[in-house]
Amino acid sequence: MLLDTTYLAGFALLLLRIIVAIIIFSSGKSHFQKPEERGKSIGMSSQNTKILGLVEILGAVSIALGLFPQIGALIIMGVMAGAIYKKVVVWKTSFYAEEGYGWHYDLFILAASFVIFATDGGYLTFI
Repeated sequence: MLLDTTYLAGFALLLLRIIVAIIIFSSGKSHFQKPEERGKSIGMSSQNTKILGLVEILGAVSIALGLFPQIGALIIMGVMAGAIYKKVVVWKTSFYAEEGYGWHYDLFILAASFVIFATDGGYLTFI
């Protein structure tokens, strides 16, 4: 190891939690505020899209504030697994599809959420 930076692990995990929370909160807010528009684009009813948005917001707030971060990470992992399934199995989307609509983004957020789940999120977690 070039430098011993293990003391930064907690801060790195906190930063990861905040970044994932910002991304997922933004998506959830969009699903919740514009369920008809977003529902059409992802092939879901407006009611289910609104529920999806609420679930995303809940997961994002959980990991951002460090309140049950493992549960919040599991929620986000479930949402991302569903998104990957829809893109790969239903829509037959490639990993790097045109215009950036591939499932590489979803896989990255799934992996980041797994890190949060496996490590309990680093510093500033409360439960």
